[in-house]
Amino acid sequence: MANRSKVVFFLLPLLLTTISAQTTKLTPNFYRTTCPNVESIVRSAVRQKFQQTFVTAPATLRLFFHDCFVRGCDASILLASANGNNEKDHPDDISLAGDGFDTVIKAKAAVDSNPQCRNKVSCADILALATREVVQLTGGPFYTVELGRRDGRISTKASVQRQLPHPNFNLDQLNSMFATHGLSQTDMIALSGAHTLGFAHCGKFSNRIYNFSPRNPVDPTLNFQYAMQLRQMCPRNVDPRIAINMDPNTPRTFDNVYYKNLQQGKGLFTSDQVLFSDRRSRNTVNLFASSNAAFNQAFVAAMTKLGRVGVLTGNKGEIRRDCTRPN
Repeated sequence: MANRSKVVFFLLPLLLTTISAQTTKLTPNFYRTTCPNVESIVRSAVRQKFQQTFVTAPATLRLFFHDCFVRGCDASILLASANGNNEKDHPDDISLAGDGFDTVIKAKAAVDSNPQCRNKVSCADILALATREVVQLTGGPFYTVELGRRDGRISTKASVQRQLPHPNFNLDQLNSMFATHGLSQTDMIALSGAHTLGFAHCGKFSNRIYNFSPRNPVDPTLNFQYAMQLRQMCPRNVDPRIAINMDPNTPRTFDNVYYKNLQQGKGLFTSDQVLFSDRRSRNTVNLFASSNAAFNQAFVAAMTKLGRVGVLTGNKGEIRRDCTRPN
């Protein structure tokens, strides 16, 4: 009997730990009782913003990715500081379009204008929901968003260093970086498909069209005709603010044309084209190019995994009243 009570005593903390671990998991109906209409409120605010400018879509999608890869999906990318020492001030984040930030701020204001929801929904969850909306608004899949993230209180420029993929990455570098967040090569290739939307500044790929190597001024994996078009749009010493579409064919539609472009040597970044030029990832590119459904399915799976990266739940973090500053 004494032994049995010892076993029960031993199992009880284990059981409580398991229960607490379960209760802090993200769940689609996290706000069912506190803010039941959160999804429709965010949807309406994002659609309104999207009608004002298309940039809302790629800007919000990129903002979510940059947030999750640094300190996890905790909306730390949104924090602003007077001394310019936050995540958003790092060179890798400085090109994040203001419309992405504005989308979250407007959606947060809409949520908080509902008395039942005021100060109940995190900026991190609003960013995750807004991201789903812009994917669907541009023709991509609708998917269930897990909720229950809390907002981080810390945001530093230093924390961004070497945490985000660069345009010149090879496959090993990409796989290694994504693997640190529990994302597979297939996840990485599917998430790269977000480059079906949006634009890039000339400086991010100019080395591929002007000074790739002493023997090859133009990157040999780049479609030569496309390279000449890029030179016309991005002449030497071009204004650094000039940006061109990542997908030259359907830049305003979330689709699998990005992968068809890779098959033709029309990946804008080295890190795009390598997905096809490296044999280890080519089969996945070919699959996504041949089937929009296969791409959508893989993208949704990868986005769900991405949305769980480093999240703060339970009593960690806070529900920010103003998305740009800690409470």
